[in-house]
Amino acid sequence: MDKPTEYTLTWTVTDDMTAKRIGSAGSKILSTPNMVALMEAASLELAKAYLDEGMTTVGAEIHCRHLAPTPVGMKVSATTRLRSIERRKMWFDIEVNDEKGKCGEGSHLRIMVTPKGISDKAEQKE
Repeated sequence: MDKPTEYTLTWTVTDDMTAKRIGSAGSKILSTPNMVALMEAASLELAKAYLDEGMTTVGAEIHCRHLAPTPVGMKVSATTRLRSIERRKMWFDIEVNDEKGKCGEGSHLRIMVTPKGISDKAEQKE
């Protein structure tokens, strides 16, 4: 079976996801940090199809453009496409759309790691 190269994740914008909630002057619209979280979550789901048992991925880099506001109650979807895999690096291109059209875009880098490797590195900082 071929591995998927595209994945779409849809959320409904809630009050907890608004710009106003995080202290921005914006009104009841999807905040940029929550749009980034949606983009990252979609990419994480797609990445899972490429991982060996016992592996996971961590986000390492994200570039995004928030192009239009999405109000509370509207559905917003991130469609991520796997662009390439270079050793442990997975590059994704992402488009975000709400019910009225395109509202964001970007790229994301995830690194394949073992959970133990991440926890060991975190413990070294304690």
